[in-house]
Amino acid sequence: MTDLLRDQYEAYPYPARDPADERRRLILGSPSNLPEVNHYLFAGRRDFAQGFRALVGGGGTGDATIMLAQQLADAGTAGRVTYLDLSTASRRIAEARAKARGLKNITFLTGSLLDPPPECEGPFDYIDCCGVLHHLPDPLAGLTSLRSLLAKEGGMGLMLYAPLGRRGVYETQALLRQIKKGDSLKEQVEMTRRLLDLLPESNWLKRNPFVGDHQRSDAELVDLLLHSQDRAFSVEEVFDLVAGAGLTIAGFIEPARYDPATYIKDPVLWKKMEKLTWPQQAAFAERLAGNIKTHVFYVTTAKERSVADLSERGSEDYWNIVPLFRPIEDMENFGVSLASTLRKSGFVTTNLTGLKLRLPLPRLAELIVRHTDGTRSLGKIFQELKEKDSALEPVIFQNQFAETYRVLNGLNFLLLKKPIS
Repeated sequence: MTDLLRDQYEAYPYPARDPADERRRLILGSPSNLPEVNHYLFAGRRDFAQGFRALVGGGGTGDATIMLAQQLADAGTAGRVTYLDLSTASRRIAEARAKARGLKNITFLTGSLLDPPPECEGPFDYIDCCGVLHHLPDPLAGLTSLRSLLAKEGGMGLMLYAPLGRRGVYETQALLRQIKKGDSLKEQVEMTRRLLDLLPESNWLKRNPFVGDHQRSDAELVDLLLHSQDRAFSVEEVFDLVAGAGLTIAGFIEPARYDPATYIKDPVLWKKMEKLTWPQQAAFAERLAGNIKTHVFYVTTAKERSVADLSERGSEDYWNIVPLFRPIEDMENFGVSLASTLRKSGFVTTNLTGLKLRLPLPRLAELIVRHTDGTRSLGKIFQELKEKDSALEPVIFQNQFAETYRVLNGLNFLLLKKPIS
């Protein structure tokens, strides 16, 4: 199976990337966005200046590697990223992207995460593994191998395919298996293009508005429809896999997708939801939404809660919390844009893979968002708002921030950073 995987990605490095594009954009996403890593795995208290070792297991053409390395470099830290992948063709593209950016904090290795080369020596504070485990004959063996490289208090950012949002993909894969035997991969790509042009309107892949990877490039088509090994995981199967490797799920991205409260407004039905455990609620939400294509989530070895929250409320530590917006590609002034929207309507709107949400925010949300710049603490924001409204009480601010945070964090917009212990 390793030979088949290697051959596929040597012929069609994935995802398709042009190193020249690094001059104009930094591809940002989840997991492995550094402020997000800090929020979900280190309770918002990680001091990256003290050194940080990250491994990208199955680095492909370099998206996670470049994002992490650039963010670490921008933060002026001593952090380093180790890239590991089977494909030398993919590695060359990732190396060219790093060179275009002048990044010197990456170690590039070729090999399998099931049997890492000696140079891939742990422990690593953080491991990224996206789009890899579901392509292995034994995903648990792959996750367990990565677990052995993880630091005692470390964590991982993972991505696994989900079944419902990929409706039509596996049916089309089955169709292609019936007719591709004996063809070269290049011939299979041509044959697949022919078949896609002839899909009837009733075909599930054609009817699925959430899947369009195969329309972008041959590399995306091969990865989606012609992969030698591919399976999807339901929420229950994700929890089982993670537990089998001795890990704990810290959180899903975006949290609102996995919260029944996003969909259930009926109080009678909600009483039923309240009786379910968190894994049961997440599984219910997945089935109800029906549009989740991939599960993006963080896992940890920590026994204590690793996610930053507002549990310090009522203490002096609460006022030292720094809210910040997750870096979003092409949205450097996201907070300003959101504040403007809130001033006009009082609602935040978003589209989660076809699910359109329009969520109300409290009265002070617009001012809170406008004053959130990643450096101001809650205490500082409160004082600045109080200068404009002397009647503003701490408890009112705390209540309004808690609701603002609940909504915006659920959409993976707003994160927390806390004083370093």
